[in-house]
Amino acid sequence: MSAIQTYVRKTAPRGRDTEQVGPFLATYARGTDHPMLNYAIPDDGAKPTAAEINALTGAFRRRDLLPRLEYFTDVAPELEKLLVDAGYALERRVPLMTCAPADRVDKPVPAGIRLRAPESGEDVRRMRSAQNTAFGESPEVPDEEVERLQSGVESGVRHLLAEDTATGAVVGGGLALEIVDGTTEIAGIAVLEAYRGRGIAAALTARLTREAHEAGANTAFLTPGDLGIGNVYARVGYRPAGECVHLSMS
Repeated sequence: MSAIQTYVRKTAPRGRDTEQVGPFLATYARGTDHPMLNYAIPDDGAKPTAAEINALTGAFRRRDLLPRLEYFTDVAPELEKLLVDAGYALERRVPLMTCAPADRVDKPVPAGIRLRAPESGEDVRRMRSAQNTAFGESPEVPDEEVERLQSGVESGVRHLLAEDTATGAVVGGGLALEIVDGTTEIAGIAVLEAYRGRGIAAALTARLTREAHEAGANTAFLTPGDLGIGNVYARVGYRPAGECVHLSMS
């Protein structure tokens, strides 16, 4: 678990501003106040004082950002209670799932669907728009976000979109983040509601995981947002390995 938290601690700062506040690494995404892109990560074994928690809260408040943390509970088992006592609230508790090369289960691409890497900025925009829509967010994708996603490819991020072969519509997508010390994260797996239940999410996850393993990853991990998608991941070889908590102070 510590290795996976270390991976997050190394990769989260890329493309973001960072600040060490006591036993916390605070990360701030440029140009957006989206809470999922602005959060702090604790050091292993973190047992912050009340003053250190207040300092972290203040660091986010000064930037007009929601004070927020994401971390794996096993690496700092006493931290959640300390944060709750200080006024933070649990947003959600999600499972951590991992997949080793020997456990991976490949899945066929459903009929009428093609999986491919984005080939242009417009492809990236359409893929991200489909992901946003699937997650219940705005389908609008600003140029700055397209540029940020494209620049990530240079550091080893792999994007994969799902395309309706009959219409050319992009109906979903996902990504594998860069590989660091043999570990990578699979994220952003999303399929438009009208195309769900056909095995597209499983095919996206399986392909991205296979490509990451073939590129040298020994461990791929992800954090499913709900039980339903967790079952999809289980069908391609992912197994529970812990939990991640998100806490914030409104």
